[in-house]
Amino acid sequence: MISIEKPAIKDVRNIQKVFYETWLATYPNENAGVTTEDIEEKFKNRFSKQAIQKRMDDIFDESENKLFLVAKDGALVVGVCKIVKKEYYDQLQAIYVLPKYQRRGIGKMFWNRVAEVIGNKKDIIVRVATYNTKAINFYKKLGFADTGKRFSEENLRMPISRSYIPEMELIIKAVK
Repeated sequence: MISIEKPAIKDVRNIQKVFYETWLATYPNENAGVTTEDIEEKFKNRFSKQAIQKRMDDIFDESENKLFLVAKDGALVVGVCKIVKKEYYDQLQAIYVLPKYQRRGIGKMFWNRVAEVIGNKKDIIVRVATYNTKAINFYKKLGFADTGKRFSEENLRMPISRSYIPEMELIIKAVK
């Protein structure tokens, strides 16, 4: 049975694994010039002391503006979700589910928990790779709409090809 919960320190290495495996399954794209080697290079130090510490600092940030959740199948972390609350909107920064656990309702479980926590008083935005049609369709089913904004940001420049993962913005408008 899948549970959605706050992560524990013992989950950090598995969280790193979820990010790596989902990126590897999602982001290589010939048209965008993003290669498997790019993803491998980006995540080659995912278990280094510095990478683990950086992830822990992100996950266990005690500020009121972040929510980090994991999906677990027993003790195994199979998905991660992160939201950052900003002054004028909330940003869903990640819903990643291991490929073999996708299409089992875990993304929807994450969304339901996020919606409980943040409510609908501010716009909620998410950025998605323009070619990630599975994610785009998932977010549209939840009620997100394309804002027309497109991005190519430096943090999504790949280390080998130097290509960017092109992103688009989706939004659910606040209920006033």
